[in-house]
Amino acid sequence: MNQQQQLRKQVEQQARRMKKAEQDRPTLIGHTIYIGTLGLLFVLPVIGGAYLGRWLDDMAAGYSVRWTISLILLGVFIGMINVYYFIKE
Repeated sequence: MNQQQQLRKQVEQQARRMKKAEQDRPTLIGHTIYIGTLGLLFVLPVIGGAYLGRWLDDMAAGYSVRWTISLILLGVFIGMINVYYFIKE
């Protein structure tokens, strides 16, 4: 009898888990928000680097895009790291 009770308890627990998993299934809105968040995590450092680089280049004498290009590339790298850590969690 004890084994039957344990089996019944395990089956009931698994049934509850399956029901909860079905209710918690991601929706289209959830996926859209997730993808949007990934996009922002990637794009914001790139845009920030572009603006900061442009500002630094304007402060330098003559025509220069050195800071702009460097900080855009740094923004791409930081954006990739942000996306990686967000997906990892």
